[in-house]
Amino acid sequence: MHNTRLADIAAQAGVSEATVSRVLNGKAGVAPATRQAVLTALDLMGYERPQRLRQRSNGLVGLVIPELGNPIFPAFAQAMEKSLIQHGYTPILCTQEPGGAPEDEFTEMLLDRGVSGIVFVSGLHADTTARMDRYTRLTDRGLPIVLVDGYSDAIPAPFISPDDRLAVQHLVDLGHERIGLALGQRRFVPVIRKIEGFRQAMAQLLGLTDVENLVQHSLFSVEGGQAAAGALIERGCTGIFCASDLMALGAIRAARERGLSVPGDVSVVGFDDSPLMAFTDPPLTTVRKPIGAMAAAAVQTLLEEIGGTPAKHVELVYQPELVVRGSTSSGPLVNR
Repeated sequence: MHNTRLADIAAQAGVSEATVSRVLNGKAGVAPATRQAVLTALDLMGYERPQRLRQRSNGLVGLVIPELGNPIFPAFAQAMEKSLIQHGYTPILCTQEPGGAPEDEFTEMLLDRGVSGIVFVSGLHADTTARMDRYTRLTDRGLPIVLVDGYSDAIPAPFISPDDRLAVQHLVDLGHERIGLALGQRRFVPVIRKIEGFRQAMAQLLGLTDVENLVQHSLFSVEGGQAAAGALIERGCTGIFCASDLMALGAIRAARERGLSVPGDVSVVGFDDSPLMAFTDPPLTTVRKPIGAMAAAAVQTLLEEIGGTPAKHVELVYQPELVVRGSTSSGPLVNR
């Protein structure tokens, strides 16, 4: 390796060039922590590890996630991949594009490759109209699985979920009374839970029991958010909660289309806090899903099962937090 590179890696790892050289040449006499620091520096700076320093894999783990177009899913995948690699496993990422291979095909492919376990994120387990025997077949044969974002009583496996009750409180505190909810199709568990949370909050905070007219279903996309929010704005909503950040970006578009300003006339809140939402115009107020904690829990739970701990039918629920940015305020419609 070139000397300038040795110097760079040494500086990054906080060790001497001689130490870097010893690690790269596989020489003895280097403390494990120091060796790890050098390898981490190598990885961070984008250098390839020499062949002999690459770990033998403990086994393959399948990650089945929805499309990569919504930035929350690649963020999830990355967090789980990193955690698996740290534990010596090799992740196999299967992405479900609309019109691409269905989930069951990916599952078959992963089983053919002899995976040690599978994590499903927002899969068919979240769809109340889907058959759950596709998962019970896996648990019956003893394959460790963990299911993220979605829940079913029928599957004896661990589930990892965010608390889907929405931060209606924030909009009420700003003085909004006509608050709408824009979300995906009614058949998904996270959608059902968000509606429940919305009903409870509207009843508790505003004394409203009939909220049917304030709930608008569409697709989980920018266009879906735009259509749903458009309908809610027409019904006089000054605050709109969206079930994903992409929908919230669509809601901002719907307001502007009608010559309204965000947050001056309409306040918009997203859900996920996916990457780049701090840099939108305006920066998006959103409910941050604790991705790091959920990904770590999914991997930890799966590895415990792989290690022989019997699978428990439990749901671990993680608390999101509201991140207030520039897309919410007490608009003039509220103060009129």
